[in-house]
Amino acid sequence: MDASADKPHILVVDDDTRLRELLKTFLSRNGFRVTTAGNTAEAGQRLAALDFDLIVLDVMMPGQTGLDFAGELRRTDDVPILMLTAMGETKDRIAGLEKGVDDYLAKPFEVRELLLRIQNVLRRNKPPSESGAEPARQVNFGPMQFDLELGELTHKGKRVPLTDAEVGLLRALTTRLGEVLSRETLSKSMGATVNERAIDVQVTRLRRKIEPDPAFPRYLRTVRGQGYRLVDA
Repeated sequence: MDASADKPHILVVDDDTRLRELLKTFLSRNGFRVTTAGNTAEAGQRLAALDFDLIVLDVMMPGQTGLDFAGELRRTDDVPILMLTAMGETKDRIAGLEKGVDDYLAKPFEVRELLLRIQNVLRRNKPPSESGAEPARQVNFGPMQFDLELGELTHKGKRVPLTDAEVGLLRALTTRLGEVLSRETLSKSMGATVNERAIDVQVTRLRRKIEPDPAFPRYLRTVRGQGYRLVDA
């Protein structure tokens, strides 16, 4: 049996050949299987043929941008996406979050920081142990059930795909079900890379998945001037 089959598989998508090869060498030396693509068309071909645990995706590439590709991918796949971008403005990060991106890293960056971010995202998306696991704690609200340990949401027994950011938000809200949580509190619970403005974006995205009518939320409610709370309505 190929021992490398047990290693997390990462797809690096960037039009910079030198950077692609650098990341492939570095990540391979740090315990990952790495496949590369020079544009989103190649990335789509790789995804059709192989399974990946995470995608490192550049924003600015010839042809289709990484942001547009992430938006298309999110319609059918919840694989974690870590975006590489030279754009550091808040509005650009929010645009990525609206597309379902899990984390951002601005260029230029230290490869060690990239490694730590990858490990962090994969840790939060780690599947449950097949044996010897303790029973997961379940939180119910309406017809939804959220598994705090696994970060898995189901609706009447059917799994609802969530991005890593949505899992973090839902975990914070379900842990303190019924309590009002400020944007600052939610931001801290989800990690330093999530700013307070981006919380509103994540709330909007999450409502589309858990609310019968997202325009009139029943479960994930806004408390004016204070923040948000999740209730079992």
